[in-house]
Amino acid sequence: MTNSPTAEQRRRDLTLLRRVRDRIDREYAQPLDVEALARGVHISAGHLSRQFRLAYGESPYAYLMTRRIERAMALLRRGDLSVTEVCFAVGCSSLGTFSTRFTELVGVPPSVYRDQTRPEAEMPSCVTKQVTRPIRNREASTQTRA
Repeated sequence: MTNSPTAEQRRRDLTLLRRVRDRIDREYAQPLDVEALARGVHISAGHLSRQFRLAYGESPYAYLMTRRIERAMALLRRGDLSVTEVCFAVGCSSLGTFSTRFTELVGVPPSVYRDQTRPEAEMPSCVTKQVTRPIRNREASTQTRA
């Protein structure tokens, strides 16, 4: 007997992974962890982490943090909230972790990002989302070689 998954099993796994990804996209500001996400689709946390990484190239936690940082960028561009308020609004419970991850993905600390973006110079939201999308470390190294 072989250990490779059947096409049917792979489709079921991808369906579950899409549900997890959609839940992260919807509930990014809620306290989410891999165990809770795995329970929601009735699989183990280890299996979820392995399959999510295979399907999307990053862990569920990394995907969650990227969604939170994207939302934080939008809130910081508005300019009416402090960095601390934005941190908690997007579901982070540690200002230090939030600032570190924000700086890793965006390239500047959240306070600098807020100060550099001006609401009056706002471009259409569809353009802003594409231009300001955080770049993950592996994507940055690929883009610099091009």
